[in-house]
Amino acid sequence: MTNNLSVVVNADAQQVWTMLREPSLVAQWHGWEAEDLHDEINEIYFNTNVVEGPGHTSLTVNDGDVFDLSPVTGGTEVKVTRAALDHNSEWAAWDEDITQGWLTFLHQLRFALERHPHGHRRTHFLSLPGTGESAIRKLGLADVPAPGEEYALKLATGEEISGRVWFRSNHQVGLTVHSYAEHGDGLLIVAEQLPIPEKRPDGGAMVIASTYDLGAHSLDAIRQQWDGWRAENYPTSVAAH
Repeated sequence: MTNNLSVVVNADAQQVWTMLREPSLVAQWHGWEAEDLHDEINEIYFNTNVVEGPGHTSLTVNDGDVFDLSPVTGGTEVKVTRAALDHNSEWAAWDEDITQGWLTFLHQLRFALERHPHGHRRTHFLSLPGTGESAIRKLGLADVPAPGEEYALKLATGEEISGRVWFRSNHQVGLTVHSYAEHGDGLLIVAEQLPIPEKRPDGGAMVIASTYDLGAHSLDAIRQQWDGWRAENYPTSVAAH
């Protein structure tokens, strides 16, 4: 499996472009709920350094990475090309994290457009320290089937989930989850993070659970299961939504 930074979205290029150029819509697929999400979106996608290409087919974001939109059979290919690495930049050590982040966000973009183009996403986010054991394996996700295939399993959190495999890569697993949405399904992504000498020597992982239109009780129950598992397995970590 390769970490190809592209997805084919079952939508036309104008629909994809709109998801890239309206801040409220970017918030439905970029990252996760956080106090600084609005500021992050503005800095990346709406800074004065951002360049919109002719014909709304390319977008160069603030860090120099480029989105390209191309019509293909089945919809629109959305591809991200990373800017050349500046080894003197303060972000150089985090370059692979940024690449992995784009992979996560591209799949969240595809999911938002194909499954919930008018929905409102609520997320639960976990940042997990490295322990020497893969979080994907610890959760029971190491042997999920190929993308597009159905699955049903019991997470190590105790939650029974089912749906389809949305994507798999070298370091990430994405699953649709029926119980994460009132209508349709939500999305669960677990991403391993590689060690970074002197900064994150043991690696780590992150979990993003994207839910849609759930009642407060259902959403709280999901968050409690995840936080309980985190506290038991990663006692030094800090809860984050």
